[in-house]
Amino acid sequence: MSLEQLFKPRFACVLIALGCISLLCIGIYLQESLGLEPCPMCIVQRYAFILIALCTALSGSMNSHSPKSFWILCVLAQLSAAFGAFVAARQSWLQWFPPETQSCGRDLYGMIENFPLKRAIPMIFRGSGDCSVVDWTFLGGSIANWSYLCFLLIVTYLAIVQVKAYKNSRKASMVS
Repeated sequence: MSLEQLFKPRFACVLIALGCISLLCIGIYLQESLGLEPCPMCIVQRYAFILIALCTALSGSMNSHSPKSFWILCVLAQLSAAFGAFVAARQSWLQWFPPETQSCGRDLYGMIENFPLKRAIPMIFRGSGDCSVVDWTFLGGSIANWSYLCFLLIVTYLAIVQVKAYKNSRKASMVS
């Protein structure tokens, strides 16, 4: 595989979708096999990975004759990744600087069921005692740290792919 192939829009989108699905499978494995319960912020990050996987899978499966759809789906995937990075960064911050009073807050579904959305969303980002606990690490980084890096990689990779696709479309329009 050449470096040029790595940055082709269709290949990049499929690669990102498969990567997100793999990360979600790892999260489910950690939850089911190791008994790690996800906190509200972890669940929000999972939703971000699902949105990214859906947008990039749709974009990768589209006909190459619909560049507008490609751009829209890539921007949606990037926005989802940026949102996921924000949540993961907030969770990492909570892990590095845990709150003085730790309490196990409600789970995400309990918050949404018992509070109006405008109250539930700030509660999710405030985090609970569960969000500040590091239950598992890989190469010195927590799950939130690795999620943050993955989200940043997705945003960057899609930006590079979009720039290359734009340059290629400009070259093609100049030739014809």
